[in-house]
Amino acid sequence: MNDQLKYQDASLSPAERTEDLLPRMTLEELVGQMVQLPLQHGDTDRWVLERHIGSFLHTPLVDVVRLQKLAETTRLGIPILFGEDAIHGHCFQPGATIFPTQLALSCSWNPDQFEAMARVTAVEMAATGMYWTFSPVLCMGRDWRWGRIDETCGEDSMLVGDLASAMVAGYQGESLSAPTSVLACAKHYAGYATSAGGRDAYESPVSRRGLKAEFLPPFRQVAQAGCATFMAGYQANDGVPCSADRWLLREVLCDEWGFEGFVVTDWNNVGALVTGQSVCATAREAARVAIEAGNHMIMSTPDFYDHALALVRAGEVDASLIRDACRRILTMKFALGIFDEKRHPATDRIELDVGCDAHVAKALDAARDSLVLLENRDELLPLGDGGTRVALVGPNADDVRGQLGDWSFGSQQANLETSGHKEEACITPRKALDARAGITLCYARGCDAVDPQDKDIEAAVNAAQSSDVVVACVGDHLSIHGEGNDRSDLALTGAQQELLEGVKATGKPLVVVLLGSKPLVVPWIQEHADAVLCAFNPGMQGGTAVVEALWGEVNPHGKLSISFARAVGQMPINYQQMPGWHTWGNETGGYCDLTPEPLWPFGYGLSYTRYHYENLVCEQAVLSRDAVLKVSVEVTNQGSRDGVEIVQLYVNDLVSTVTTPLKSLKAYRRVPLAAGESARVELNVPASSLALVLPDLSEVVEPGMFEIMVGPSSRDEELLRSTIEVA
Repeated sequence: MNDQLKYQDASLSPAERTEDLLPRMTLEELVGQMVQLPLQHGDTDRWVLERHIGSFLHTPLVDVVRLQKLAETTRLGIPILFGEDAIHGHCFQPGATIFPTQLALSCSWNPDQFEAMARVTAVEMAATGMYWTFSPVLCMGRDWRWGRIDETCGEDSMLVGDLASAMVAGYQGESLSAPTSVLACAKHYAGYATSAGGRDAYESPVSRRGLKAEFLPPFRQVAQAGCATFMAGYQANDGVPCSADRWLLREVLCDEWGFEGFVVTDWNNVGALVTGQSVCATAREAARVAIEAGNHMIMSTPDFYDHALALVRAGEVDASLIRDACRRILTMKFALGIFDEKRHPATDRIELDVGCDAHVAKALDAARDSLVLLENRDELLPLGDGGTRVALVGPNADDVRGQLGDWSFGSQQANLETSGHKEEACITPRKALDARAGITLCYARGCDAVDPQDKDIEAAVNAAQSSDVVVACVGDHLSIHGEGNDRSDLALTGAQQELLEGVKATGKPLVVVLLGSKPLVVPWIQEHADAVLCAFNPGMQGGTAVVEALWGEVNPHGKLSISFARAVGQMPINYQQMPGWHTWGNETGGYCDLTPEPLWPFGYGLSYTRYHYENLVCEQAVLSRDAVLKVSVEVTNQGSRDGVEIVQLYVNDLVSTVTTPLKSLKAYRRVPLAAGESARVELNVPASSLALVLPDLSEVVEPGMFEIMVGPSSRDEELLRSTIEVA
């Protein structure tokens, strides 16, 4: 092949092709690759032909096809990278498979489910020419008022890192160049979910030590797993906006962790340095700060293009920074294969792959795995058939948008009407019960999830009075959660509380199904419901999974990845509480008017069988700092049903240079056990995982005593304990 076309030679490595292409590019072509715009910005042809844009986001298929063909006609023929927020499915494509949200599925504690969800999503994206997803979300849920809590994998750093790494593997496959591989994007880097007051994109009070100790470990894990791209968060940490933080983007991510992919800003982060956070006086200054900090692609800040050109020409920005950014972007484009076979969408695969039966079956399997049984008084569940009369009530019993949650049709981002998706493929609890033989169903919605005036409590009460059991599906709605929809109050909205009290007063057994985006504050439900099943947003097959669990065809085995609070004033209520508060004689160590314990804690979940833990053994009494602690415990299924138990191991550093949590998750295992079966479960804890971050940001494993705790949840009373020494 001619040397001048060396970058077009698919037999060469991505690095070789990039190094051949870079010297051929003008400054305008280099800067253009750093720009990403939404299709709605307009003037797309000019951006492709004259400004050599690197990426578009949120682009319908017809425009993907047209614009990619247009890019092919340019001087160098550099392809466009199309991206979207495929958070729990290819939500921008009508008919796509919609899985449980990350928060819902994280209650499975099952990395395999996350890899499967990501793999299905990648296959469906690839058929439409979308080769970059802004997922996984590695934010840790620490304030339930935040509107985007449903996008997280819960409150624990270790669990977030494991599940997100599995998603990266699912998206990117064994090779990025494979036909159905897409680029993953770890977001929001970092500390985004800790904004003060749960206010989206607001100032976060977390210091660099706090970031490194709590919030960076999951990002480091996915970087080491080969995640191709990172997205900088909106917010400022301790006064420094993420997109202006050289320490975060260059020193930690690229220099310390060796990250070789590229960093994209979140939506107009660079413009916000001027208009929102006021750390730059002009857009030109903001462009300089963003480049020097280590951002490589700039999302939705169109004037960055002109300012970057002017800065380089004036000698205010070193051209090597532009080349480095472009080198990273082009290397990923070559590795992905969009210069070659994957340049144009494989549209013949859309009908075969998008929303196919095999993918929908995986969504159902995921929904089953994510359910958490929170209460089951007098073993009301599972319910029986044989003439059972069921009153189904509640606003989320037959609301597809309420069931699917954010980043699906009807959300502000996807903005697809019901007709744009195969709604008939979305099975609500009502649809699942309508199709169930052996029961008599009486459905009465009862009330709206939001509007307190939209109610018919009397109809729901009448349905309850004529039935044997009441199933109430309550929670929140898409209109009051998601990006920009933060809440000050986490109580049930609309007339849902009135509905529950009305049907409870009939004296009929009450089963509450929590269908919503987040842990709401529902102490009345915990006290008065006969059974409670948590489903969060369980995806398109969620209704089937819920009904199967209520009738015992599925034995629930999920464990909460996030705690439920008793009151909003308990925030933050995550299980990793710190020592050192004044109790003033209050033995609970809590508020004078409330226990510090959550309503339902992290790691908690019941089953239709019972598990017994005994004989905790730590193989080493003294552990060297380069060794692995081997722990085992005997777990017995004492019930009459087969099940899956999630065994959890926590550690407490008893004396440390800086304060550390009273317990931190360090290992877990999903253990299937047949009825009556016992197993010795082994758990490994590398001594390196006991490291703490000192005030100078160094990481050390300090010598001393560590408490080892193993059990079925993070509750103190359920944990077996032992102590080991690190030498």
